[in-house]
Amino acid sequence: MRSIILASSSPYRRALLNKLGLPFECDSPHIDETPRPDETPQQLVARLAEKKAQAVAGRHPDALVIASDQVAILNERILGKPHSHENAVKQLTEASGKHVLFLTSLALLNSASGAIQMDVIPFSVHFRRLSTTEIDHYLKKEQPYHCAGSFKSEGLGITLFERLEGDDPNTLVGLPLICLGKMLRKEGVNLI
Repeated sequence: MRSIILASSSPYRRALLNKLGLPFECDSPHIDETPRPDETPQQLVARLAEKKAQAVAGRHPDALVIASDQVAILNERILGKPHSHENAVKQLTEASGKHVLFLTSLALLNSASGAIQMDVIPFSVHFRRLSTTEIDHYLKKEQPYHCAGSFKSEGLGITLFERLEGDDPNTLVGLPLICLGKMLRKEGVNLI
């Protein structure tokens, strides 16, 4: 079987890919993730996933390279990683009672043939109305300062939501496994 490389250093993506039970290695892509002027969020995540896959493929000439990227959108602008308690409070206060759209891109690049499969999968998170005390307690308990949107849905962050909408809950964490399964099968990888 061709080797599988996850173009990521994310422990969350690694844990998700482990669910498929396939042997794989991780290789961090180290690319510039700066948005281009007038680039839509969908174009941004698609471009970044493709660039991540290409950056890693050069080091693995006969592999299937999996890459992904994600943005969170609230009020028509991209939410970045907060990096501080104060910024996380601002993000969650703004998200309270609203919905945040996550766009997660997925690329599977066959480095031997150069063939690439791409998709961008949407997932919506509907926040319940949050009090300032709830926001502060949540942030102190989970400290999601390196997560876009200031929460971890795979942890206590799930309690912040009213409902979730999407085809694959893994998409929200950062790796759409249903879509990835389809792409891997097209490359002849038997998952079961």
